[in-house]
This record gives sequence, structure tokens and C-alpha cells, in this order.
Amino acid sequence: MKFSCEKLLLQNAVNTTSRAVAAKSSIPALEGLLLQCGDGVLTVSGYNMQTGIRTRFPVEEQEGGELVLSARLFGDIIRRMPDDMITFSSDEKLMVHLSCGDADFDILALSAADFPELPEVEEKYSVSLPEKTLRSMIQQTSFAVSTNEARPVHMGELFEIGDNGLTVVAVDGFRLALRREPLERIEGGAFSFVAPGAALNEVEKICEDIDAFATITLGQRHILFEMGETELICRRLEGEFLDYKNAIPRRNPISVTVDTKAMLESLDRVSVVISEKLKSPVRCIFEQDRVLLSAKTANGDAKDVCRIDGDGQGLEIGFNNRYLMDALRFAPADELKLELNTGISPAILVPTDGEESFLYMVLPVRLKAQ
Repeated sequence: MKFSCEKLLLQNAVNTTSRAVAAKSSIPALEGLLLQCGDGVLTVSGYNMQTGIRTRFPVEEQEGGELVLSARLFGDIIRRMPDDMITFSSDEKLMVHLSCGDADFDILALSAADFPELPEVEEKYSVSLPEKTLRSMIQQTSFAVSTNEARPVHMGELFEIGDNGLTVVAVDGFRLALRREPLERIEGGAFSFVAPGAALNEVEKICEDIDAFATITLGQRHILFEMGETELICRRLEGEFLDYKNAIPRRNPISVTVDTKAMLESLDRVSVVISEKLKSPVRCIFEQDRVLLSAKTANGDAKDVCRIDGDGQGLEIGFNNRYLMDALRFAPADELKLELNTGISPAILVPTDGEESFLYMVLPVRLKAQ
């Protein structure tokens, strides 16, 4: 195997695919990257038996071939090389010679036969949407993905594809995040699946802020995300996802409009006295055109007032400060409509314009009597 290429192209490919490499594995090849060269293209793959990432780019090829290199060692070498053309060659004993500028390295590779094949995803259903849209939908919901292993299906996000577009939902038992976008292209009709949160975090990093289309393909057991020359393959999560449509109460008698940034800043101020050791709910009293916020711990007392539009009817309700702040931080709007009912009913955050492209639900915390 022999080729040469720009350092930056190889470094980007190694950085992207290394995120799917097993940190420690009983199969040594899984701690490495598979390099395959042919037809003037280098394909680099990483796989940890759960998630696989594969990317390709053009190189000046003198001789094709395939081998496996330690992801950590190879990555460290490439990173430290000068910004120049890298020349890569290997012999039949799997000794690899790398040179760039005045730097030279010789390292031992493993046989490509030891690297497990990435799963094939048979195309039954697929959907395409702009990369930047997919990225923002994951970013604005993934904070609500559960970390509780007792319900593995909630450690992922539900993707529902139908006539009214794509809906992405994350839920962790204390809050729910939902994003909805219209779609241009659906292949094979309506479908749904749950993708692991860890894999979606990688998809978000791979997606660029561009209008080029990303394609999601659903297979029998796996999901394929294609973004430009990079592919990510992950397992589907099986199980019953929360019936979110019935879990969201929408007949709420109290509706006020809040300035997202102002509310976030008020919450941040009263959260100063709350810590990991000293937890306490933020007490909110919704009045006419204002909400009184307060928190009390052994660290001290904090109070603040935030202006709102509408009548909160004197409702007193408590929230976990972090959960409410996350919902405000990731909501893609400067103003939000906050729907409330009672002190023990969930709070609903939606856009003010009636176009429900997002919805956040936060469950309250029971308050002790003053």
C-alpha cells in the first residue's frame, strides 16, 4: 500500500473515525483504524461493535491495499507532523513507513482480516434533510436523553418520519424535548426508530453548518447516517418508547410569554446558592406580568424578579434549576410561550407564533411549605 496526501485531510479523517474506536478491546484490531486504499481514494474506518464511522477522501495512490493501525499511535503521529504532504507506504510484513517534511516514522500494522466488517444497512426506508437542520434538531433535544440504564430505549431519541415531517423526541422521566421539521424527501413511506444518544452526539459533530443533504437509512437492525463522504452506522434501540403524544398536557389554563434570555439570567442568578451537595428547587410565583424566583439552601437565600407578559394567577411552582435552564438554553427562540396548570402539573414551553417546531416539557418539583 502506497499513497500520499495533505496532512489536514488525513488528520480530519483520523479524528472523525477515532471517535468510534474501542478504548479497550479483547480484539486488538478494534483499538485501531482500518485503512483501505484503491481507485485513488483512501477509506478510513473505526468500529466498536456498537457504532461504526467510515470516511473517504482522494489521495495520490501508487499502490492499493488495506491494513489496520493503532488509532491512538497513528493519530498522535499525524497530529505532530508538520503541515505538509504525507507519504505513506507499507511492505508485506505490515511495516508502515510515514514521512512528512523532515519527520519519519516506522510503525507496525495489523492485518485487515482481523478487523470486523461494519454492518450492511439494507435500504428499506430513508429520508434526507439538510445537514445543518439535522445537527440543530439533535443539539436542541439531546440534553433530555436519559442516562438511566434501567430503560435502555430512553437512552436514545425517537425519530418519527411521516407526512408532517420529521419529529425527534428525547425524554428522561423529568423532562421532554421535541423538535419538528418539514421534509422534502421520504423514501418508502412513514417510519420510526430509536437511535442511541451516544451515536447521535457523533452525528451532530460530523454534520456541518451547510445546506447539503444528509441521508438517514433505516435497516432491519441498524441505522445509517450519511453526511457527505462520511457514514455512521449504529444499532437501533429496541423497546417501547414513551407515548409522548398522550404524555404532554395541552389544556393549560395559564399561558404567559417569557423572554428566553431574561428568564435564563434570572434562573442563573438564584441558582448561585444551589450546588451538587446543597440541592434545592427554584420556587417560582407567577403573577401579573412578573415571576418571583427564589432559592434557599444552607449557602444562603437568593431572590430575583423576571418580567413576563400575561397573568400567572399567583401560581406557585418549583423546578429543578438545571432542567428548566436546559429547556430555555436549547429552545431556538428569543421568546417562549410558557403554559402552566397547577403546582404539580408539567410546564410546557412552545414557540409564541403557534408554529410548533419545538416543545419542551419540564416536570415540577414538590415545594415544602414556607
